[in-house]
Amino acid sequence: MPPSMYLSGIPSGLAASPLAAAPLALQGLLATPLGKLLVALVAITVIVLVGRVVLSVAWKLLVVATIIVAGLWLVSTVLGGF
Repeated sequence: MPPSMYLSGIPSGLAASPLAAAPLALQGLLATPLGKLLVALVAITVIVLVGRVVLSVAWKLLVVATIIVAGLWLVSTVLGGF
């Protein structure tokens, strides 16, 4: 390949990419205690937001399951079956 396609060992198409710069920015961010704290807080925030979505579905499923089991229990008690 022609030497103009590479910039210090990195293909020129990747050198301008934001994805190529992300590890370098993260490495600089983790160099200080405040940067480490920021990364930890962002990670916890993402976990909490994902957890909210999961729990918003889970509690509805739990209520439906409780109603179904209570209905089955009531029917089995009244009819003496099951």
